[in-house]
Amino acid sequence: MSNKPAITVTRLDMQRLEQMLDNLDDYDDAAEALEVELARANFVGHTEIASDIVTMNSTAHFHEANSAADYELTLTYPKQGGIEGNVSILAPIGMALLGLQVGQEIDWETPKGKSLKLILNRVSYQPEAAGDFTL
Repeated sequence: MSNKPAITVTRLDMQRLEQMLDNLDDYDDAAEALEVELARANFVGHTEIASDIVTMNSTAHFHEANSAADYELTLTYPKQGGIEGNVSILAPIGMALLGLQVGQEIDWETPKGKSLKLILNRVSYQPEAAGDFTL
């Protein structure tokens, strides 16, 4: 995890994520890793976030350099994470995407020790940019 760019998270997402963490039945390593990520974030109001930053329920297009694969995933809360095309915030890739801005890249290690290098190419949907603050 040598490459950790600055990340930006909305205060509203932070409140919702803290509530989610508080209500988890099984607080595990993933929950702890998310707390570490949130601790290093810069926070802004939900109307102040740039439209090219991944927020909760955003759809992100990114490249995973080690596999040379391109992905399109929507960053969701755990209950929606199992739906095709979605990734849970508690999954390693979900945590890595949160708060990234287009053009940024991040090195991330999975719980099994595999190294990922994600490069954010595009945010095709962001709730805040669409004016949808209820997701």
